[in-house]
Amino acid sequence: MSTLTARTEVASGYRAGRTLPVRVELLRQLKRRRTLVMFGILAVLPFVLVAAFAIGGEPDGRGDRITLMDTATASGANFAAVNLFVSAGFLLVIPVALFCGDTVASEAGWSSLRYLLAAPVPRVRLLWSKLVVGLGLSLAAMVLLPVVALAVGTAAYGWGPLQIPTGGSLGTGTAAQRLLIVVAYVFVSQLVTAGLAFWLSTRTDAPLGAVGGAVGLTIVGNVLDAVTALGDWRHFLPAHWQFAWADAVQPRPEWSGMIQGAAVSVTYALVLFALAFRGFTRKDIVS
Repeated sequence: MSTLTARTEVASGYRAGRTLPVRVELLRQLKRRRTLVMFGILAVLPFVLVAAFAIGGEPDGRGDRITLMDTATASGANFAAVNLFVSAGFLLVIPVALFCGDTVASEAGWSSLRYLLAAPVPRVRLLWSKLVVGLGLSLAAMVLLPVVALAVGTAAYGWGPLQIPTGGSLGTGTAAQRLLIVVAYVFVSQLVTAGLAFWLSTRTDAPLGAVGGAVGLTIVGNVLDAVTALGDWRHFLPAHWQFAWADAVQPRPEWSGMIQGAAVSVTYALVLFALAFRGFTRKDIVS
């Protein structure tokens, strides 16, 4: 009785792990117009805010209550913190949704996805490269904004300590470290949007649908968080913790809110990334 053994012929020198290197995908995405436009918008925002303060005058506290916005012109560090404050709720959602939601769906929209897989690029490898690049560009966008804001703010308002609205200040070295923590937390908090966009990108051939769907669902989360009738249920919403980073710019930072927010965001993101990989590996690619 003979036994038939199935063998898969592999071309000499072929290594699945070497297909579609991350650097190649990164260069492809950096050359795209939407990447340059998005980075340009984020780089221009600090100049817009400086112009707004120059036209409208320096912000003043309302009564006895002083907010972070009221300290925007105190120093370059304060100006950088204010740029993150006004952007974290919505503006920084857009590059995350764009870089993670446009990546796979755009290939399908261009009818080039099936040719990449026929190269052959393993599906898991393709998704991994695109996810790493999407998250990398998202992080770069979040770093770009405060760096430009710090430079512009220092030129406009001088280099100095970070003035805390509740009283006191943080030295320049400490302020720089705290701002790094803020950027890291904002990135982690946006992983939910990245997961939504990436999952939707594997489900549709329309990039706008994936990007818009992720942004729309993020807005829905913000709306639900505003419904106080939900009570403690809001603690399971990533939007509930999006400004927990404010606890890092205090004389004595409080970590509990950021830890809870990071745990919620990472949990949702891991589930969404897993759904994206699972669905894409079983999907019939015709685009």
